[in-house]
Amino acid sequence: MKKALACLLTLVLLLGVCPAMAEEPEATYNLEELVVGSTTAMSGNFFTDLWGRNTADMDVRTLLHGYDLIHWDSDVGAFGIDSTVVSGIVATEDEAGNRTYTLAIYDDLTYSDGTPVTAEDYAFSLLFSIAPEVAEIGGSVKSMDHILGIDEYKSGESSVLAGVHLPGGNQLSITVKAEYLPFFYELALVSITPYPIRVIAPGCEVVDDGEGIYLRNTDQAGAPVFTAELLRKTVLDPATGYLTHPSVTSGPYKLVSYDAQSQTAEFEINEYYKGNARGEKPQIKRLIFKHVSNDAMISGLQSGEYGLLNKCVNAEVLDSGLQLVAEGGAGVSNYARTGLSFISFSCERPATGSAAVRQAIASCFDKDSFITQYVRNYGLRVDGYYGIGQWMYRLVEGTAEPPVEAPEEGAGKQAQADYEEQLAQWEALSLENMQLYSLDLDAARKLLTEDGWTLNKAGEEFDPAKDSVRCKEIDGVLVPLELSLIYPEGNAVGETLSTALVQNLAQVGISLTVEAKPFEELLRIYYRQDERTCDMIYLASNFTTVFDPAPAFDPKNAEQGMDNCTGITDENLYTLAVDMRKTEPGDVLAYCQKWAAFQEAWAEALPAIPVYSNVYFDFYTPALQNYNAGASTSWAEAIVSAYLSEPETPELAGEGGEIVFE
Repeated sequence: MKKALACLLTLVLLLGVCPAMAEEPEATYNLEELVVGSTTAMSGNFFTDLWGRNTADMDVRTLLHGYDLIHWDSDVGAFGIDSTVVSGIVATEDEAGNRTYTLAIYDDLTYSDGTPVTAEDYAFSLLFSIAPEVAEIGGSVKSMDHILGIDEYKSGESSVLAGVHLPGGNQLSITVKAEYLPFFYELALVSITPYPIRVIAPGCEVVDDGEGIYLRNTDQAGAPVFTAELLRKTVLDPATGYLTHPSVTSGPYKLVSYDAQSQTAEFEINEYYKGNARGEKPQIKRLIFKHVSNDAMISGLQSGEYGLLNKCVNAEVLDSGLQLVAEGGAGVSNYARTGLSFISFSCERPATGSAAVRQAIASCFDKDSFITQYVRNYGLRVDGYYGIGQWMYRLVEGTAEPPVEAPEEGAGKQAQADYEEQLAQWEALSLENMQLYSLDLDAARKLLTEDGWTLNKAGEEFDPAKDSVRCKEIDGVLVPLELSLIYPEGNAVGETLSTALVQNLAQVGISLTVEAKPFEELLRIYYRQDERTCDMIYLASNFTTVFDPAPAFDPKNAEQGMDNCTGITDENLYTLAVDMRKTEPGDVLAYCQKWAAFQEAWAEALPAIPVYSNVYFDFYTPALQNYNAGASTSWAEAIVSAYLSEPETPELAGEGGEIVFE
């Protein structure tokens, strides 16, 4: 097999050699409460991702909302039904090739107030996610293009969603269009989390008269109750709305309070929670989730103000945290990130709408210097739309063994030949053909000149000896390369960007203004919920388990932001993304081959400049036991199996020796 990637970092921790630990005052621990700190501020979108995908909000949603029909089994690397929620599933196909999944839902599921979770709640969740009334109040509705009858329902041609039914007996059926199949993550197409219709849409019910599901008034009289006006009250009310203060939930914890100003949310165990897919129930009585600055993280952990610090990436924080671990004062869990930091382009803007301009900017970015300054050896350069923790990246780059079984002894020459052919195909996979962008100002100047950026502000020929900004006439308007970039307030990246990018851009005729924005405001601009006047946005994001980038590069979504956030229109990129998702489930080799082809096209189109991916570190109190963030998708998932107890020894961090991250 191909040579493994060089180590991301090697850290030597001489664990178990803590100086004079016995002389330190004995620590005391609150075993009923855990305070969790995160450098990502909450936006307060605790209902669905229709109002944003802030990772801190996503963690809160994981705590509050459970009983998804489907779950990701990290042990086998595949989706399956949640056997705590679904007692059985049947898949059938009609003559047209449409596939119907019928799921039987257990009758003993309840919300946090003890009321039952029903198939109607799942159906309501689906209808809510595509409702025009949601779009009217500022939500970004989902496409749900895979469901049979969705086009007719959305256009108003049909008043019922024909592809979803309530057969009775607490069952739900969903029909997936033949044209959407195959789909590599097929079971994920029926992933739905229930929401209480009686709380969000009082006076409404979901019914199925045999033609499909639809919403109607419970008294079947008068004007429709399900309106934007109703949802503004039940969902968006700042004091009681379900978006920021979901009162009746189905997850392992329930929300006690949320203070946007202090960035603090408090939770208590949901005593009605049946358990997750592994049958686990939460054991830590209270959780407090708070925003914390990098400067205050490790000192707060040492003083007992925080019991868990999530997703630490700042180099100084990691230095201090790992030293604390080496001294026996904390535990650590680390895991490769499934996302990356990047500079997103606003491709709907006149200048950054040009691929040549985007490529020129990338050629002015001293990425390696930026990474060294900002995260030192804790980050790894990336050149595509991936994170180093994604399974397909590890397979393509050879850091994970391909899923190919050697033939049994005596299987014959053909079996051995087939095996060797499969290995050869895996060996041929790489990202070596992907276009890279290194610091090359001459290449940047050439790209800009060939793209027509040859004028100055007076409309005359650009002279680098006396002109500072290049211009180009677009649709009769002289457009200057005077660009702006925004980044999250409180992030120390501004100064680093100045030396690694801004100064280089000035040398080729591009002026870039860099400005910090409050994180919530930045996200609203990124998703185009607010007007977007900037050309570039620095931020970071993690990919979901279902890697289906097609919606993010669908040209028909270029005018709105929640899906296609860059606003790029590139048919080839979209076609490759669709081809990738239409891989037969289980054909991992074909999926990885298509993934590599997509990465090559993405790097050429360059809707964003990828910067780095990294290893996350979670530092925690010695009292926190059985916390395994690496096997989970978030701290909020990992915390369900964790518990608090007095540590047996000060040196909880392990047996000592060398920790190597590859």
